Amino acid sequence: MGNRLSKIYTRTGDDGSTGLGDGSRVRKDSARVNAYGTVDELNSTIGMLLAQDMDEAMRECLVQVQHDLFDLGGELCIPGMAMVFDDDITRLENVLDSFNADLPPLKDFILPGGGMAAATCHLARTVCRRAEREVVTLGQLEEIRPEATRYLNRLSDLLFVLARVLARASGHGEVLWQHERRKKPKA
Repeated sequence: MGNRLSKIYTRTGDDGSTGLGDGSRVRKDSARVNAYGTVDELNSTIGMLLAQDMDEAMRECLVQVQHDLFDLGGELCIPGMAMVFDDDITRLENVLDSFNADLPPLKDFILPGGGMAAATCHLARTVCRRAEREVVTLGQLEEIRPEATRYLNRLSDLLFVLARVLARASGHGEVLWQHERRKKPKA
């Protein structure tokens, strides 16, 4: 393992720059820092989700996702590094398929809600989509591996399915969008 921090503050970022994993320095608002910062935010949001009640299979899945996201953050922080692979994406797809197998087909849009765990999972899903957008933006400016975007794309799908499972398990059920509730303009 690399160096451990014995002192948390270094003052080296006081000028608005930060160090990447390869030792280079960039602005704290760079596309690269935005991308791995949003992946870190996603990991924290999944931590909030893990603080909720859920079955052990889902908990194990999400803990593995947290490790993957830490790896992905490292990959994005160190230009040229590879830490997320096709096998990680395939694992997400297999887990997604297993959780989705018992759900009824979707006929309506689902609103975020369905109990605290499901709502937190929806929040994680939206942060995941933002992380994906940030990685796509970074990819327009610098070379990144396509596995990063593919992993986040699959993870957002998995989080959607997990939110459905959690809403049903909580007894709250899924919150369906009711387009007919919309007020019609008066003629």
